[in-house]
Amino acid sequence: MIVYAEVEFMIHTAHSLKEKRAVLQRMVTRTKQKFNVSVAEIDHQNVWQRTRLALVAVASSKEAAEREITHALHYLESNPEWERLEMFREYL
Repeated sequence: MIVYAEVEFMIHTAHSLKEKRAVLQRMVTRTKQKFNVSVAEIDHQNVWQRTRLALVAVASSKEAAEREITHALHYLESNPEWERLEMFREYL
């Protein structure tokens, strides 16, 4: 089972692309290390206060993949430096 999620964040603390990328790189790296998911920025690469991330989890069961995505999303949302704007999931 494959679970795909997209989540968009507003980074209120970033005042330049350099600050945005520092926050983004730290969170993406930690998420990949802590959870069995792939993460990539898929939109707003040149906008300094917004980002859209794609997360993918592959597992033998829907429940296992869903659990990894849910934990990774909760971890990303726990960052006080940004605010979630929207999110959706898809099951493949």
